[in-house]
Amino acid sequence: MGLAATTTETVPAYVSLETEIPEVLYRGMKEFIGGHPHWDQYRVMSSALAHFLFQNGCEDHAVMERYLDDLFSRPES
Repeated sequence: MGLAATTTETVPAYVSLETEIPEVLYRGMKEFIGGHPHWDQYRVMSSALAHFLFQNGCEDHAVMERYLDDLFSRPES
C-alpha cells in the first residue's frame, strides 16, 4: 500500500483532452511546430494551459513549475 502511494507521486498523471479551437489558432500551432521540431501539439497545449493558469493566479506548485520550465527551456539539439 505504501509503495503504490510512492509510485503515483513520482509518475506524472496525464489526462486526455479533446477540444475545438478556432482554425486560425490551429494553423498558428501547426506553423510553430513545423519550425520547432522539438515541440509537438501536446507540449504546445500543455504549455499554453500552464501559462494561462499561472497568469490568472493559479498557485499550484506543479503549474508554476511547468510554466517556468517552458519559459526558460532551451531548444533541444
